[in-house]
Amino acid sequence: MKPIEHFLRSAKRYPHKIALRGPEGSLSYSELAREVKACAAAFQALVPDERGRIAILARNDFAHVVALLGIMLAGRVWVPLNYRSGDAELKRAVDFVEPALIITEEDFRFKLPKSTQPILTCSHGKYGQGTCELTRTIKSFARHAPIPVNHPLSETQAIKFTGGTTGAPKGVMQSYRSWNAGIVSFLAAMGLDEQERFLAVASISHGTSTFLLPVFSRGGTVVFPSSTQPRELLEILEHERITATFMPPTLVYSLLEDPTVRQRDWSSLRHFIYAAAPMREEQITEAQQVFGPMETTYGQTECPAIISYLTADEARDASTRNSVGRPALMTDVAILDSSGNPVAQGNWGEIAVRGDLVMSGYWKQPEKTSQAFKKGWLLTGDGGYMDERGYIFLKDRIKDMIITGGFNVYPTDVEEALGSHPSVFDCSVIGIEDAKWGEAVHAAVQLRAGQQATERDLIDWVRQRLDGVKTPKRIHLLKNLPRTANSKIAKKDIRKEIEKRLTESKS
Repeated sequence: MKPIEHFLRSAKRYPHKIALRGPEGSLSYSELAREVKACAAAFQALVPDERGRIAILARNDFAHVVALLGIMLAGRVWVPLNYRSGDAELKRAVDFVEPALIITEEDFRFKLPKSTQPILTCSHGKYGQGTCELTRTIKSFARHAPIPVNHPLSETQAIKFTGGTTGAPKGVMQSYRSWNAGIVSFLAAMGLDEQERFLAVASISHGTSTFLLPVFSRGGTVVFPSSTQPRELLEILEHERITATFMPPTLVYSLLEDPTVRQRDWSSLRHFIYAAAPMREEQITEAQQVFGPMETTYGQTECPAIISYLTADEARDASTRNSVGRPALMTDVAILDSSGNPVAQGNWGEIAVRGDLVMSGYWKQPEKTSQAFKKGWLLTGDGGYMDERGYIFLKDRIKDMIITGGFNVYPTDVEEALGSHPSVFDCSVIGIEDAKWGEAVHAAVQLRAGQQATERDLIDWVRQRLDGVKTPKRIHLLKNLPRTANSKIAKKDIRKEIEKRLTESKS
């Protein structure tokens, strides 16, 4: 069974149910299926190679969903491009993957390199209304049916670029089998049903893509917001009776700061999922008090989205609230030492994964693929431990651990203490080279709007909660913490800013 069949089956079972809803109106399952089939036929004609790659550079809207599902039904390879990426990063991705066709919004055409790849433009938020190239092409194939493509489950479904905070991104090859494992794992973890109403806040090119087919497989509705501003999201969450959504922690924090958030009705919510970055315990507790069913999922591009999952009931237990849950249904997880051997239960090591969810490898990078695996396990690069109940606790990226004066300091421990200060909106902790300590603990802090705190105030706050080794030697107040195109804190940019400030202070 191919991933796209999860949608096609629901289109037969629930033809009149609403599949997509948003500022553009609504599309039923039968209407969406009709558009997807015409799109798939068009893509097969435009990209005859059965392993041809089709890239999409677009925001969340109906056209993006139709194009993605069309690629899948056509049996071609999806290459998502992040419209928030810089021009140089986009150029590198396009040159590296060499897509046979690029679907892009008219407004983003200028971001793409001048190349020989055919391009189809689309109009954001105007599916079926305008005369853009994608709409015209799909209409011209309205009476055509796509040719069945019988790829094995090991065939590549998508090539997605890693969204890491350091180093050059790599093209991760995700197979049909990997996508099926993700779909089944989400269905098992979330218990989705035909009444599901999923609010798609994160970009389809990243987090939202992993939720589309699980929701569609049960006949649920995917809802697009008109804006990602906190007040607008709160309005649609409440009035559209949303049952599930996925957001990065920073956006959750912004929602919690809205003065109306505690006056609203959240009784419809069953799955409020935060992921992509850790969330501080006091913020999790606050979000539970406001929204109720807070959940988290742990994954990475190499193991998309659901290595593990923590349900709302599990998150209410103080002993598991800070964990990322237990391994998902289709995934095996181990904690390994530097030699690739399992550590004793409860000991810290590198989180490793194996199973159908795991990537096939990195596109055109066999040496990096080989380095990513050890003794059959995919090395995630994340440090952590697993308790006797099987709950996984993250303790930072392996390379982010700070060794200061011979002691190991995990940035998340410091960030947890620093972030508990009432004036701190968000923070990031890194190690800076130091003649005395080897590495010194430094922190970058973004304060809440209208709040004040000095560097000394914050250092004293941490010292009261942690020992002197973990207390930052310096705290740098930034107006906004720099972030990657995927909304993660960009530690490499924070490091540059701190090093620049330190250099300037010496001159």
